[in-house]
Amino acid sequence: MNARSFLINGLIAGLLGGLFAFLVAFGVGEPAIDDAIAVEEAAAAPADTEAHSHGAAPEGQSEEGAAHSHSHGDEEAGGITRDHQAGPGLATATGLIGVILGGLVGIASAFAAGRFGQLSPVATTALVTALGFVAVVLAPWLKYPPNPPATGSGDTIGERTALYFGFLAISVLAVVAAIIVARQVLAGRSAWLATAVGGAVYLAVVGVAFAVMAPIDEVPNSFPANTLFEFRVGSLITQGALWLALGVVLTGLVHRAWNHETRATARREAAAAL
Repeated sequence: MNARSFLINGLIAGLLGGLFAFLVAFGVGEPAIDDAIAVEEAAAAPADTEAHSHGAAPEGQSEEGAAHSHSHGDEEAGGITRDHQAGPGLATATGLIGVILGGLVGIASAFAAGRFGQLSPVATTALVTALGFVAVVLAPWLKYPPNPPATGSGDTIGERTALYFGFLAISVLAVVAAIIVARQVLAGRSAWLATAVGGAVYLAVVGVAFAVMAPIDEVPNSFPANTLFEFRVGSLITQGALWLALGVVLTGLVHRAWNHETRATARREAAAAL
């Protein structure tokens, strides 16, 4: 088996994982987004009513421009509706993200194969996928959980983005450091001890970052707690579905390729022994 085999299998697994994530997101995540949009529209309605009752247009916009904006809003938006966003748009996004993640996990699995003691390529692929989910999804979700639409300030989007990706980078680097330390321990001691030490290294690094990095709390107190909870859990479930499907399909493909390679090697050895 070579890196090309892992990469191709990863791309296939990622695409299937992305399609599965789309189905999960459509059923679990989109209803929460619709509820959040309804809350936003309900909050904006009184302000619009008051502005119209006083004959005032929104700040920086004339009354004629405001009327034109309301009457042609859909056309100016390019005709993109919620159905388009929740359907083809969401499927394209999850499929593309799945392919990218699948390729990265495939390459990482190819690099890791043979470097975790006696673990087979199949077990190594499963381990890499699990570590990727923890580092890329779970830890950042715990520190900076996603917020529904219109709950954050546009003035802080740059700061929020930098904090999130900064924590994500720390989490990924912490996994790499934990693996390096675990391999050093594994060279002379048991696999259980190596796993425990590696896990402790990761938790220590991420724990410090968790405590030091600034929090993000811009959700209004008036925002419904149930909608916020459903949105965040739906986001986690969707990403979990993507990584789960990717891991299951990729390990299955690697298992098939590994068995094929093992049988081919056995046949060559048997032929050479004649």
